[in-house]
Amino acid sequence: MRAVTSLVRHVAKSKFGVTKTSRVTQGANRSGRNMAEKYGKRYYTSGASASGNAWLLGAAGAGLVISSLYFLSDDDSASAAVAVTPNGPFLTAGQVKPSLPNYTKAEVANHKTPETGIWVTYKNGVYDITQFVQEHPGGQARIMLAAGGSIESFWALYQQHVSDEVGTILEQHRIGNVAESDRVSASAPQKDPNDPYNNDPERHPALLARMMKPYNAETPPVLLAETILTPNELHYVRNHLPVPDVDASKYVLEIAIEGRAEALRLTMDDLKKNFPKYEVDVTIQCAGNRRTDLNKVKEVRGLAWDIGAIGTARWGGAKLRDVLRAAGLDLSDEEILQKLQHVHFEGLDRDFEKSYTASIPMDKASAINGDCIIAYEMNGTDIPRDHGYPVRAIVPGTVGARNVKWLHRVKASSTENEGHWQQNDYKGFSPNIDWGAVDYKTAPAIQDLPIQSAITIPAANAVLDEGSDEVNVRGYAWAGGGRGIVRVDLSGDGGKTWTTAQLQRPDQALTRSWAWTLFSADVPLPINDPTSTDPANPLQTKHEIICKAVDSSYNSQPDTTAPIWNLRGVLSTSWHRVPVFVPKSTDSL
Repeated sequence: MRAVTSLVRHVAKSKFGVTKTSRVTQGANRSGRNMAEKYGKRYYTSGASASGNAWLLGAAGAGLVISSLYFLSDDDSASAAVAVTPNGPFLTAGQVKPSLPNYTKAEVANHKTPETGIWVTYKNGVYDITQFVQEHPGGQARIMLAAGGSIESFWALYQQHVSDEVGTILEQHRIGNVAESDRVSASAPQKDPNDPYNNDPERHPALLARMMKPYNAETPPVLLAETILTPNELHYVRNHLPVPDVDASKYVLEIAIEGRAEALRLTMDDLKKNFPKYEVDVTIQCAGNRRTDLNKVKEVRGLAWDIGAIGTARWGGAKLRDVLRAAGLDLSDEEILQKLQHVHFEGLDRDFEKSYTASIPMDKASAINGDCIIAYEMNGTDIPRDHGYPVRAIVPGTVGARNVKWLHRVKASSTENEGHWQQNDYKGFSPNIDWGAVDYKTAPAIQDLPIQSAITIPAANAVLDEGSDEVNVRGYAWAGGGRGIVRVDLSGDGGKTWTTAQLQRPDQALTRSWAWTLFSADVPLPINDPTSTDPANPLQTKHEIICKAVDSSYNSQPDTTAPIWNLRGVLSTSWHRVPVFVPKSTDSL
């Protein structure tokens, strides 16, 4: 790769404001120095401000995929400015170069490992980034998300790539053109008109799909705990049926009150003009998050969710209690509220027989501090189709299954919803109950979720730097019911000793804490303990990193998984355990 002779400084900070550079980031920091020396005038710095507002989600250097980096100017001040000139390196990157060979996208897809070479495409250009991956300041895990495919979706998501500097760096790795048959101008493949999923929206390629039809996908762990708010494109997706294509100009929301003859009907304009807009940061988690841990005990039924079926967004819309009151529900009449103990939601997603439906307790729906909303915005924009456009229910602190998407009917009722997903799914059972003996009527529908935490960095089975005696651990913690996180404990030796993590809490009261807390700490590793030698490889040590969280009611997570095993694979909340390996120092061999 072409070197740039100018030498620039490299400044290292942690995302949580810690000035110490931990072992897990030292390799990335060295790569940052290398990249700065080779590729440009800017400084490449991993990390973020403690507030989380000043730092940028994005990529460094060529910016091929996602990373958490500042771009610092010559006076060390953060700079998000982009520099694109007409007909400059950025706008001309990816144009066809007749002197270069052509490669099909299938050929590019076969190059996604160091052994085969790591290739990506941008517009009509093909690039070999094998050496760049090894020096990427954000680490290899993020950049490998684009291996063998296009980087355009990543660049569209993170606009700090839009600069001539990035375009220049990218073209240094150019090896060819996309074959003419696969170029941007090629005709799109025809969709099967009989496929009910043929009108589903496009999804970001970084998402880890667990099922294609209906589409269900989670956020890659390495991207989960980057910020309090999850970018819309990377928020996990849980669909039960085909995604409706709703015309917002014709949309009508019906709100019915049992016992009243007429229902209130609201258009999008009515929702936005007739009710104050309310915003709330809410973490939504699928009941099956971390189901893979339960599968290790005994196989369960359901999507093989890892730790990424969870995400946080700032939802905006009308308060549910305001809409119910406008429909004629007297929230001051205790007798009525005692009679109408449930609020039903019905979505526009449906199969040949039924729509998706659910219900929540009236106590939650009507409470001033319940913060339930009829949402029409997600992180300041229209809700994406996969997440319920144009309107969905947001029920903070409650399992994702009750946050009904594509909402078109709300009803205050004296009875619980009778739908399949309320009565015959999303319920927890004892470990001794299997499919031959299960009776769904014996268990209540899941509403509030128990306390949860997970390690997002390092990845399971990560190999750390040689001789590392500590590792920087990051992740998320969250509890349902608005119970804030007060502590996260981390261990690097399987639970023998513990380190208290630093917390990045949401700006919410501990008793009304709907968004997750992010955590970070440098955790010691007992590399000199003879018992830590990996039985499968005596040249390295093996360590089990653990996290466990405590909420504002002092609830904590169970230490093992077997006692909470259940046939449906929900409510998986045991201590999260991540194995890592450390090559022994040559001095110790």
